[in-house]
Amino acid sequence: MNLKHLIDGIDIISYKGSLDKEILEITYDSRKCSKNCIYIARKGFQVDGHDYIPSAIKNGAICIICEKEIPILKEGITYIQVKDSKIAQAELAIRFYDHPSEKLKMIGITGTNGKTSISFLIGNILRQWGKKTGTIGTIGNYIGNSFYKANNTTPEAIDLQKFLSEMVKQKVDYGIMEVSSHSLALNRVRGVKYAIGIFTNLSQDHLDFHKTYEDYFQAKAKLFDMTYKANIINGDDPYGERLLRKLKDKEKVPTYSYGIKNNNCDFLAKDIQITHKGVSFILEGENLQEDFSIGIPGIFSVYNAMTAIIVALLEKVPISIIKEALEKTPAVPGRFEVINTHTPYSVIIDYAHTPDGLENVLKTIRSFAKNRIISVFGCGGNRDKTKRPIMGEIGGTYSDLCILTSDNPRNEDPLTIIQDILPGIQKTNCPYQVIENRKEAIKRALEMAQKDDVILIAGKGHETYQILKDKTISFDEKKIVKELLEQA
Repeated sequence: MNLKHLIDGIDIISYKGSLDKEILEITYDSRKCSKNCIYIARKGFQVDGHDYIPSAIKNGAICIICEKEIPILKEGITYIQVKDSKIAQAELAIRFYDHPSEKLKMIGITGTNGKTSISFLIGNILRQWGKKTGTIGTIGNYIGNSFYKANNTTPEAIDLQKFLSEMVKQKVDYGIMEVSSHSLALNRVRGVKYAIGIFTNLSQDHLDFHKTYEDYFQAKAKLFDMTYKANIINGDDPYGERLLRKLKDKEKVPTYSYGIKNNNCDFLAKDIQITHKGVSFILEGENLQEDFSIGIPGIFSVYNAMTAIIVALLEKVPISIIKEALEKTPAVPGRFEVINTHTPYSVIIDYAHTPDGLENVLKTIRSFAKNRIISVFGCGGNRDKTKRPIMGEIGGTYSDLCILTSDNPRNEDPLTIIQDILPGIQKTNCPYQVIENRKEAIKRALEMAQKDDVILIAGKGHETYQILKDKTISFDEKKIVKELLEQA
């Protein structure tokens, strides 16, 4: 593709060198540069891509896009200075991969909790309907049944557009995306065309990045400037109500609200029945009154199912197919996943790593637990520290025993993180133990468990690794539970 065509419309400050060049690849990683490649130098939080320009040129880059004014390092190289490299990267990627989101029906899901589960539910319904789906999210990326490893909930702009292009090549009908607040704030999804946008909720998370709830909310709200068919908003959530008012003022696309408590919502769940086996409810809306059920317990499952149902209804999926798909939905990996332990007690693994997420899961367990709840959890390092005592208080409030342990400590001392959690749990007078080694903490919970107890292992869910200060180690909690039980 010709460089002049690629950069058309990009906010350029200045350039040096020829624009008449054929470009074969674009990248933000100097190590991945190859012949006839554009290298995009970006300022990161820990490293500055401008420092790697010489390496990029050595590896074959013939064009450098950057924010700083760069001296000519080698003749024949084109240097293009832009105001914002991340925005330029997104716009270049869309052109280079030929606007793939416009050739798919994209569904974007944003919110603190529920994104992964909702994406799975929507995908199951659409596949039951005979459509081919592609999914991008926390657990990984899928095209049909093929799995592609992911490093972020929402990929970098170039990786995202490349993957969407692959969806187009493989004749995918629907692209289902978890859209993180980071990706919205950092312009990773800039220019993506979403048919439907979904807002689940907003609670404390990522304040290390966004600093305030207001910034966090405004980042999430950006998604709804990118939709063209419909918006679906949780009307029970205070920030959802605020978003509804904002979207109503714009009257850009039809917006539908859903809820359990707010009678002004377009769709309401009523006659909710929750057991340890799942939930059932009646969904009411305009010209609609239907009963649905799903084999995943918890009030959060009602919200997740409602969202997926509304998407399906907007896409004209027959109700009989929606019901069948929901009833056949398997457990989402690491989301309230009950492990088959063949023990007189139960073990549940869940990704809950926010105060709201942990509270929802523990409340659900409390609703059916016949004996004690033993919670094993910690908090991630290099992340929002203010949520740590809150997590401790929630764990202590809804558990009978807590074992505080390491999560993904990253560059922080695991025991320092635990010390931040302790004030919260100490307020509740709930018995607790501190076992920094996560495997040993899980082992201790299994050793202590009695008949009809429920052990919750929270925080990592689907993750099969643990991020330590100087390395990442294999850590699959499902396998670890099985191994510990076999050794007992």
